Amino acid sequence: MQFTPDALKFKYQIFASKEKAMGKTRLEAFSDGVIAIIITIMVLELKVPHGTDWQSLQPLLPVFLSYVLSFVYLGIYWNNHHHMLHTVQRVNGGVLWANLHLLFWLSLVPFVTGWMGENHFAAIPTALYGVVLFMAAVAYWILQNSIISVSGGRDALLAKAVGRDRKGMASQLMYAAAIPAAFWNQWLSDALYVSVAVMWLIPDQRIKRVFAE
Repeated sequence: MQFTPDALKFKYQIFASKEKAMGKTRLEAFSDGVIAIIITIMVLELKVPHGTDWQSLQPLLPVFLSYVLSFVYLGIYWNNHHHMLHTVQRVNGGVLWANLHLLFWLSLVPFVTGWMGENHFAAIPTALYGVVLFMAAVAYWILQNSIISVSGGRDALLAKAVGRDRKGMASQLMYAAAIPAAFWNQWLSDALYVSVAVMWLIPDQRIKRVFAE
């Protein structure tokens, strides 16, 4: 079967128009589902103790603490991801791949969480935990800029909301500092992870503020 140049051009125009008109509903649903599965996998790492006294729970304390920290992080990503997508009505292939890139790094959170907790926050597991957090932050920044690009660049609502994104840059710097710190003082590294989580725990009001203007 042969296609004339006009026919090929017509098909390309149809494809381009569909890409431009791609809605965000499936992206939101898929992302919510993946994050829910990640949290489910994490909680399955909390093994039930065989004893019935309080002492039998002590070995699980590091695993539980690492679970709580990672649960908070995933909740922060889910919350901010939701608000970020609220600023856009259409997505393209670049946004879809940037979103998958973010989900890839978030999907590694259960592994590094379990490894760090099982080994009582040892140096290498703690450092690798920071690597995953750092790469997830970078992936979120890439997704954010992809959405800004498809939404009108500097005039996009999201661009006006995040501005220079000092908060995001500060988070990446703290992750970068926590990774080598794990080989010197694991508790300092963990304190940096907790500090970033606390910094983002309060819902980001920047997008809401722009909508209110």
